[in-house]
Amino acid sequence: QAQLVESGGGLVQAGGSLRLSCVASGRTFSSYAMGWFRQAPGKEREFVAAISWSGGSTIYAESVKGRFTISRDNAKNTVYLQMNTLEPEDTAVYYCAASRTFYKARSGLSDYDYWGQGTQVTVSS
Repeated sequence: QAQLVESGGGLVQAGGSLRLSCVASGRTFSSYAMGWFRQAPGKEREFVAAISWSGGSTIYAESVKGRFTISRDNAKNTVYLQMNTLEPEDTAVYYCAASRTFYKARSGLSDYDYWGQGTQVTVSS
């Protein structure tokens, strides 16, 4: 069982940056693929970025490619999402997720077993 706690959300102007963090409990964190998803009001939850267990492989949604960077520090049981050049369209609740099933980065909601409570990101124009 893993518990995930996100932090780092907030209000930022368009063009600005934020870094989200997700701290995981449990000794098996380093064996989990990790992902970030987001959900805007009235929309379905969507994939943002994911990283393999070792950090050696990452994948991104087309809408954030080149602006967002996912990384992890297994010694700290933490995964990060660096978000640059933020746009109003990035406004959403951002969720961290962990997959006990897959080692490689995955983009499907159903690929993940554990979810955090979410952190709000609001980008003003």
